[in-house]
Amino acid sequence: MTKPVLLVRALRVELDSGLPIVEDLDLDLRGGEVVGIVGESGSGKTTMALALLGFTRRGVAIRSGTVEVEGSALTEGGERSVRSLRGRLVSYVAQDPGAALNPSLRVGDLVGDMLRAHDAGGKAEGKVMAALRGVNLPAEQEFLRRFPHQLSGGQQQRVAIATALVCGAKLVVLDEPTTGLDVVTQARILNEIQRLRSEQNVAIVYVSHDLAVVSSIADRVAVMYAGRIVEEGPTAELVARPRHPYTRGLLSSVPDPVRPRRIQSIPGVSVGVGDRPPGCAFAPRCLQRTEPRALMEAPPFEQIDTHHRVRCFEWHRTPSLEWEAPLITKSSAPGVDLLEVDSLTAGYGSRLAPLEAVRNVSFSVAPGECLAIVGESGSGKSTLARCIVGLHPQRAGRVLLEGAVLAPGAARRTREARRRIQIVFQNPNESLNPRHRVGNAIARPASILRKLSAQDADEEAARLLGMVRLSLGLRDRFPGELSGGERQRVAIARALSAKPDLIICDEITSALDVSVQAAVLELLSELRAELGLALVFITHDLGVVASIADRMLVLESGAIREQGGVAAVLSDPQDDYTRRLVAAAPRLMTSPALPHLSEVE
Repeated sequence: MTKPVLLVRALRVELDSGLPIVEDLDLDLRGGEVVGIVGESGSGKTTMALALLGFTRRGVAIRSGTVEVEGSALTEGGERSVRSLRGRLVSYVAQDPGAALNPSLRVGDLVGDMLRAHDAGGKAEGKVMAALRGVNLPAEQEFLRRFPHQLSGGQQQRVAIATALVCGAKLVVLDEPTTGLDVVTQARILNEIQRLRSEQNVAIVYVSHDLAVVSSIADRVAVMYAGRIVEEGPTAELVARPRHPYTRGLLSSVPDPVRPRRIQSIPGVSVGVGDRPPGCAFAPRCLQRTEPRALMEAPPFEQIDTHHRVRCFEWHRTPSLEWEAPLITKSSAPGVDLLEVDSLTAGYGSRLAPLEAVRNVSFSVAPGECLAIVGESGSGKSTLARCIVGLHPQRAGRVLLEGAVLAPGAARRTREARRRIQIVFQNPNESLNPRHRVGNAIARPASILRKLSAQDADEEAARLLGMVRLSLGLRDRFPGELSGGERQRVAIARALSAKPDLIICDEITSALDVSVQAAVLELLSELRAELGLALVFITHDLGVVASIADRMLVLESGAIREQGGVAAVLSDPQDDYTRRLVAAAPRLMTSPALPHLSEVE
């Protein structure tokens, strides 16, 4: 057997206060192998990923253990000696290439600087060109002279990967490299990663919260919870038969466009660094724990098969996944459509140089119905959403609410019309004032749009916090003191505070953990059933569409390419563009297998 490229033993990373973030971590990886690291936010994934480069953020330190890449220790010798290994031996690709790439440097300099930093200059331009060709980017002078803001999100990510590989790194750590990308761009990036590992024999650590993506690319999967790996095994075996209840919970939270089913969130919330219990960290959320053992004693990492390990006392009791659970959707109510969009056209730019983002779009939404709008980035989805709520001017067409034409701008609409249609943005910070406490933020629409008294609005805010499964104690906090999933649920509660008939959800789950995403989707399904709430759900995730929507509409370059029932469109798409989207959609795989680029381009 070949010698591991990466060898990690007993790694422990702590805060300066002594609290562990990552502990008791062992990992090995060979050339050409991909290991996926999955888990919820706060599980220690990114801290672990940075530690593989011998690096920690301010206030964090590697206290014990070893990290070796190609026999060189990255936890010894001081920062100066370790820095010489980064980029040359091990490289890192961040989640947000827009933030990782220096906006003042051109593409050629971004990639070339890595060569110069490791004295690998010489024929630097030729190596830069080769690196760009290696990730299917144009090896041309015009492209070398572009700045990051002149590239698409997918191009930015491929420049980041080219920079990571230009010095011949043996190990590449990819930290959520496709989060927020549309399915076609994501599929292209994943195909590039597969090709590079095959052609260059690069070992890859792929960190993600998306088990569907990881299962499509990884040979092995390691599941992290509360700073420890709780299960590790071959992808096919772990996906088909998870042994840790947390792994099973994550898999139950993953929506699948091929096998639509009711998704189930994990009870409770992930424990923070300072809140980890003395025994099994997952015990407070576990339905199969044994007391008092699980509450007092940490389970060992047990070898249950040749390549399969699990950290659980009761792993043999973990039930199998129920893949065929029925998908339940609410049938739309008969009668007049709640929302009608008629021949809507909207865009940007001046009259002399107009750019149409939405072109002649028409559709309707019935009371209690969920319509999904899907498409790649730039297809016009968000512009369409903003036109419906009156936040973006329309050039032609109409928006009607129960047959009555709405004014194009929100300021010209009646208070009642504004109350009945609400929007939840992809980034909850767009709808939550950072200076307003959570309780006040939720109460405000009830006070302004429903004319409730201050006391009644506060009581409504408390009721809605419970409805979105948040503690009443959060109402005195500011948005910056909440997790991303908590902020998104506050934004949903704020929209519900107006008691709307329709909520437009604009990519509200794109950056959430699968478990939090499942909780949000469960909540929206419950609200549809209880309140008869209608939804326009904008997303690029076809798995989410399959789990929540009744009908779907496919946009490309602002125009409708296909629409119909979700099951019919996903199982038998009629338009070539829809076929590419469906082919590119990640799904849970029992072996790494990605669509070939020709299927998604």
